[in-house]
Amino acid sequence: MKVNKKQTVLLAALLSFAAAGWAEDGEKLSEHLDNKGDRIENRLDRRGDIAENHLDRKGDRIDNRLDNKGDRIDNRLDRASDHAAANGNDKLSTHLDKKGDRIDRRLDNKGDRIDNRLDRKGTRIDRRLDRKGEGVDRRMDRRSERVRK
Repeated sequence: MKVNKKQTVLLAALLSFAAAGWAEDGEKLSEHLDNKGDRIENRLDRRGDIAENHLDRKGDRIDNRLDNKGDRIDNRLDRASDHAAANGNDKLSTHLDKKGDRIDRRLDNKGDRIDNRLDRKGTRIDRRLDRKGEGVDRRMDRRSERVRK
């Protein structure tokens, strides 16, 4: 088939319009992939925040429960100490006071350790989800770069 000058110009114009359209479509697709990566990363961040908040609340509940338990034990031993002091048993009174304080302090420390452990767990979860999000974002960036070329 023979192609004349007019058809050649028309074919060249058609190819340039198609290339411009493809480039525009490539930009749109690239933008879509970038946005998709951002959405996934944001969703993973929200999941990490939810997990961290859950663990913080759990740690606070445990810590409060242990504090209340320590206070109840300390109060009971204080009453026993006051009773012993009223009966003239000063050494027993001092011993019971110290014992109540020791138990209360031990339970406070236990609550703090549990709270710290749950905080570390939340941090690990958040870090893992961040890494996962960064990987997704990198993958979407690579795809968008391939589309742009």
